Amino acid sequence: MDRKNTDKKPNNDLIIGRNAVREALNSGRAIDHLLVAKGVTGGSVSQIIALCRKNNIPVKEADSKKLDFLCGNDKHQGVALFAAAHEYASMADIYALAAERGEPLFVILCDGLEDPHNLGAVIRSAEAAGAHGVIIPEHRSVSLSSYAGKAAAGALEYVPVVRVKNLNNTVKELKEKGVWVYAADMDGAPYYETDMSGPAALIIGSEGKGISRLMRENADIIVSVPMYGHINSLNASVAGGILMFEITKSRHSKRA
Repeated sequence: MDRKNTDKKPNNDLIIGRNAVREALNSGRAIDHLLVAKGVTGGSVSQIIALCRKNNIPVKEADSKKLDFLCGNDKHQGVALFAAAHEYASMADIYALAAERGEPLFVILCDGLEDPHNLGAVIRSAEAAGAHGVIIPEHRSVSLSSYAGKAAAGALEYVPVVRVKNLNNTVKELKEKGVWVYAADMDGAPYYETDMSGPAALIIGSEGKGISRLMRENADIIVSVPMYGHINSLNASVAGGILMFEITKSRHSKRA
């Protein structure tokens, strides 16, 4: 018996084969993205790609060997569909939730997070801090995989997660609505010196590179978590959690 094959754990996120993929797309279930082997085109594959684009589902190319590996060498016919841990929401859902609660808007923007556990932890903290939603970019970012869903520990049932094509355009949209945009960065002002009591959007950067240049330029204020020990940085989700609860504290202090 082939021990390597028997020990391989099934990827419950993955739907493979053209018929299975097409049925999943037509079923209305939450989909994260489609992976297509390079050079595979025409016929039913073109129809699948068109269906994804119609439903704003990202389509990505992969080397056939990588696809073989991801599918455990099962017959994928050049396509693999990754299910999402939860249905993505829209910006309208976030605005509606804030209005329903009668609260100034409070959202988290994740600028290029790559670790699904970090995204899950951010979503969990956002729910606990009373945020109205979490926003992630469509490209160059982690998405709502089962790993992110597990790390969120049930918070996905309460916090809308929106995936947008352009995070910078979303920042501009929020600013037009009177939302103050705060970006977390080590070079910013200490968070406890900043009044974050009004409508707020908090940008959390990627684990390695931090916030991007454009996001930094579009932010109203750069804030930091001062470090007093020997370590000079925090995990992205930990720093984000500290800043989220500072925003919550500022908002509730103003009400009192």
